[in-house]
Amino acid sequence: MGLKRWNKGFSLVSHMFEKVLVANRGEIACRILETAKRLGIATVAVYSEVDGNARHVALADEAVCIGPAPSAESYLDINRIVAACVELKVDAVHPGYGFLSENARFVSALNEAGITFIGPGVHAIEVMGDKIASRKLALSAGLPVVPGHDEALTDVNDALKYAGIIGYPVMLKASAGGGGKGMRVAMDEASCREGFERARSEAQSSFGDNRIFVEKFIAEPRHIEIQVLADQHGRCIHLNERECSIQRRHQKVIEEAPSPFLDQATRQAMGEQALALVRAVDYCSAGTVEFIVDPGGDFYFLEMNTRLQVEHPVTEYITGLDLVEWMLRIAAGESLTLTQNDIGISGWSMEARLYAEDPSRGFLPSTGRLSRYRPPATGRHVRVDSGVDEGDEIGIYYDPLMAKLITYGDSRNEAIARMRTALDQFRIDGVTTNRLALAALFEHERFLTGSLSTGFIDENFPNGFGELMPSNAVRRRMVALGAVLHHRLETRTGINDIVSPGRREYSVRLGDSREQVGVLETDQGYEVLLGGEPVTLRTEWWPPQPVVAFEIDGADFFAQFDRHEMGYRMQHGSISLSVRVLPIHVDALFEKMPIKISSQLTNYLRSPMPGLLVSIAVRVGDAVNAGDEVAIVEAMKMENSLRVERDAVVAAVHASPGETLDVDQPIIEFEPDGA
Repeated sequence: MGLKRWNKGFSLVSHMFEKVLVANRGEIACRILETAKRLGIATVAVYSEVDGNARHVALADEAVCIGPAPSAESYLDINRIVAACVELKVDAVHPGYGFLSENARFVSALNEAGITFIGPGVHAIEVMGDKIASRKLALSAGLPVVPGHDEALTDVNDALKYAGIIGYPVMLKASAGGGGKGMRVAMDEASCREGFERARSEAQSSFGDNRIFVEKFIAEPRHIEIQVLADQHGRCIHLNERECSIQRRHQKVIEEAPSPFLDQATRQAMGEQALALVRAVDYCSAGTVEFIVDPGGDFYFLEMNTRLQVEHPVTEYITGLDLVEWMLRIAAGESLTLTQNDIGISGWSMEARLYAEDPSRGFLPSTGRLSRYRPPATGRHVRVDSGVDEGDEIGIYYDPLMAKLITYGDSRNEAIARMRTALDQFRIDGVTTNRLALAALFEHERFLTGSLSTGFIDENFPNGFGELMPSNAVRRRMVALGAVLHHRLETRTGINDIVSPGRREYSVRLGDSREQVGVLETDQGYEVLLGGEPVTLRTEWWPPQPVVAFEIDGADFFAQFDRHEMGYRMQHGSISLSVRVLPIHVDALFEKMPIKISSQLTNYLRSPMPGLLVSIAVRVGDAVNAGDEVAIVEAMKMENSLRVERDAVVAAVHASPGETLDVDQPIIEFEPDGA
């Protein structure tokens, strides 16, 4: 994984675990299994009935089914997992993140069975897992906290009362929350009223705890966190910071280490505050203390995650440490003999989370079979932590995270450049992903300058990612490449053998634009005339290669290219456009082709994703206004509010709460216009 190995710092004990069970799935289960196997530890995977062929199952030495697909009946079933541990005689359990990773009852059940939990003790999990209790402890330990009300809100009127006292905008947060679930920003009373109900409902379904508290929403905040390690002997260190400000729906999308914002003095102060909290709660294992940082550099305690973080690889890259290995060694009783002076910052690392979701439709989850899944080549500078393989089914039951793409460089710009190249090389077909949206974020000028905040996506992409337009440089590359690839296909298959050799003239339609292009094959590759200017392009691409490697005027690039309808579909950087390449005389005739006008059934509210219909707010005959919420669909552990786009009258209701919906399945039918 491109990590250095520290030989110093370990005080070896006579016993390391012989067998470890990983109580998780997906990429994090695979990540943990790889380190355990490297250390010579036998491994056990658990899986639900739909995960029998999952990648983490294949990686483990043994595997056991723990129940049906719903996580409440499998990955969250404490009794079944503990029973599997006893039956297979495991020494310890690593929980990964999510699921039971911060569940004190799970730790207690393991302790009673004589099985080691690879993580902190019950007390630390209970206190830090309760956002209200952790705020109080942080205050007592001298940490600055965001102004707020430190008790659970009893009802919506209580929420309105304290939100008014604190002053809008406010953040409504689940006390037992995490991962962006059970969180809503309220700008006024109306959004506070609705946000309280949504946050409480989501908190109950996600954590079984509907307590909500309220605190001041910090404008233009950065989300910066400190990674800590603490052993059973009272020693603790921090591993510097991660910047996690690029978020949507309060869930992290891009992370990096170090932060482009912190100076050494602030970094040291935040690290010392994090360690003060570690000591106050008697913490042991790897953990993360999260802070909100305002534009002036003042920072406030947010929460402590008592587990391994999704974004831990960027810290591993800049420190050379394997955090999973340290968690195993600490849980086995080894001493942490690394000192704070041993921890430096080497280079820069970026992480991007690849989700099965559609950015052009508000990041709605996407499901389907991975007909193609080809990560970029990995090595010292590129790492992929993946939980899926080609042919796997992406369903509705679990988080849509498929993989994490991590890059490293000597500088921030170098790490970003490698990330952009790796995203171009990552080929995923069968489900819609956020790959192009990630590329757009890494291309944005504000990101390149490090001017970040948790509102970055909303501020810079207010209309979403559905209609991104290429820059002139990107458009020229796509036009030239499209013409050359068409030329290669045409000449290599002998379609136009009757055409004399030499320069061929094409009309290239890229999206809504059109350009005349000349292509001449030479000993050096291809000479492409764009607007009368020659461009030299080289490529050895030929189907069925999933990614096109090409060179333009000495610079290397990658793109993705497929046949699509009467032309091609090309993806490069953040841009995906249809491409049609035609001889000049054929293109003139193309103008006379009739345009098919599609008919759309606008009288239906359809499910935008597969999921569970949580509620319907209307009945037949009800009048609704544009913007009204009429239904809630839950998918991949998030509640999604469905609203009407125009005034209408309900003609029929075609689904019932509790029903599992397919994508585009009708939920509500409205009276036609003029009825």
